[in-house]
Amino acid sequence: MPSTDFSWSIPIMRAGYAGRGLVYLVVAGFSLYAIWLGGQAQGTSSALEQLENTGWGMIVLFLIFLGMVAYAIWRLIDAYYDLEDYGAETKGLVARAGMLVTGLVHLAIGFSAFTLLFAGGGGGGDSESTITDAVATVMGWPAGRWIVGIVGLIILGAGGYYVHKAWKEKYREELRANHFTEQWNFMLKAGLAAQGAIIAIIGGLFLYAAWRANPDEAGGLDGAFDWLTGQPYGQVLVAAVCVGLLGFALFCFVNAAYRIIPKAEGDDIETLGARLEAKARRAIG
Repeated sequence: MPSTDFSWSIPIMRAGYAGRGLVYLVVAGFSLYAIWLGGQAQGTSSALEQLENTGWGMIVLFLIFLGMVAYAIWRLIDAYYDLEDYGAETKGLVARAGMLVTGLVHLAIGFSAFTLLFAGGGGGGDSESTITDAVATVMGWPAGRWIVGIVGLIILGAGGYYVHKAWKEKYREELRANHFTEQWNFMLKAGLAAQGAIIAIIGGLFLYAAWRANPDEAGGLDGAFDWLTGQPYGQVLVAAVCVGLLGFALFCFVNAAYRIIPKAEGDDIETLGARLEAKARRAIG
């Protein structure tokens, strides 16, 4: 058992991952519906604004707001107390810094949902114009293009990390072993890979914006969907990515239910990775 009781953090973690899953479920769901009707995939802000106009949208927006705040708080305490035992070496510090960044990003999504709840009328703002404005401001600084380029490299690296984590199935070390996680492992892998691909495209857009010195080239999820649409068989690619993001929503929900927090739960819990490795050894032997 851990020497300090961090069990109080587990409900926050579960609420945070559930809220994150809800966001991607909404984005992927609305995007696939729009593509089915012959339209375009929806970014986060657009999907939330559409959600506002549904009969049950306000309840879901409130749940998203609570979930995003919980996720931001979870990332803060996770990074501060190193609950997932990344360590204090360079690699661990980079991972913990990344937690703070993702926490802030999801907190911004939470505030978008909050604004839609209490301002109405699309008060959540356009995330793409916000990104463009921010990039334009940074480019106006000394060495601003370099800063945007470095940010793009970091985002691209994060996307590559997600894809690598999916390919090597490293996420299995963070999940409890049970019938559900074993049977749905392929969807968890596909979902995490799709998320990594989208993040990598966003990083590439930032790099391209820095190279062209044009902040309009940078973008978030909307920008990534637009770029994919412009490729050969673009709509098919976007639809495939959206299906993958449904898998990532499932990945988030599974983490909400079965994620292992070493310093909060101890290290004596069988992980999905350990069980599958044991099965592989038995099959070979």
